[in-house]
Amino acid sequence: MALCLLEFQQPIAYDTLSLNWLCFRALCCKGPPPARPEYDLVCIGLTGSGKSSLLSKLCSESPENVMSTTGFSIKAVPFQNAILNVKELGGADNIRKYWSRYYQGSQGVIFVLDSASSEDDLETARNELHSALQHPQLCTLPFLILANHQDKPAARSVQEKTLQFSVLAPTEKHLFFTQSKTNFNSSVPE
Repeated sequence: MALCLLEFQQPIAYDTLSLNWLCFRALCCKGPPPARPEYDLVCIGLTGSGKSSLLSKLCSESPENVMSTTGFSIKAVPFQNAILNVKELGGADNIRKYWSRYYQGSQGVIFVLDSASSEDDLETARNELHSALQHPQLCTLPFLILANHQDKPAARSVQEKTLQFSVLAPTEKHLFFTQSKTNFNSSVPE
């Protein structure tokens, strides 16, 4: 309080008071932090490919609570500089026919692939990826193809997947291939 009286008693000190007020306001009275940009993604793949496990891991949720998605779910995945709003779509036969109803507004696609699945399932996954790449609402968007279950003995390498699935991609398409494990004791690539 004495400092305030001193400031008012000396005309030159008014600038110091203003400076003190500005410092106080800058330190204590900040508004809310600036909003992080949000991006809407769609996450697709066959049943059992690991979509739910991946999103649970990214959201720091307990692995015991992971359930296969029936229909769809939406999760907000926070990162330091952005928030990803991910629509995860169930991969069962009877649900895949409805995927396209959830594509609108998406800004990117995550296609999760089970690297250790049977040849028949890989062919089905390849066909579903092909359909997604050609869909009018997705054809211009970046695609991340995640070769999951790399920790399983039957897993095929990312190089095999890239060769098998790259035939689908036009040259101007933004396709990214990566791999992950479903073991919750290991890290998911960022």
